[in-house]
Amino acid sequence: QVQLVESGGGLVQPGGSLRLSCAASGNIIRIVSMAWYRQAPGKQRELVATITSGRTNYADSVKGRFTISIDNAKNTVVYLQMNSLKPEDTAVYYCNTPRPLYSWGQGTQVTVSS
Repeated sequence: QVQLVESGGGLVQPGGSLRLSCAASGNIIRIVSMAWYRQAPGKQRELVATITSGRTNYADSVKGRFTISIDNAKNTVVYLQMNSLKPEDTAVYYCNTPRPLYSWGQGTQVTVSS
């Protein structure tokens, strides 16, 4: 069993930045592959970014603004650095593997509004 806990969300103005964290615990030694997803009200959950063995991929809507990374010291923590935030980035953000293997965490709310 692996538990995922997301944190770091909040209210930010358009153009602002946030860094989300995803901490994995339980039956896991280190993260090799992870992804960030988001779900806006009334919409399906969508894949935002993935990292696998150091290679990253991003949805077109966030490319150039978001960066996914793994904490080299804490091998079970993944970050999502979000810059130049837009109102359409408002959503609950979740982490999981690129093909979701684990139970979903509670997510962290990101609200971009002036």
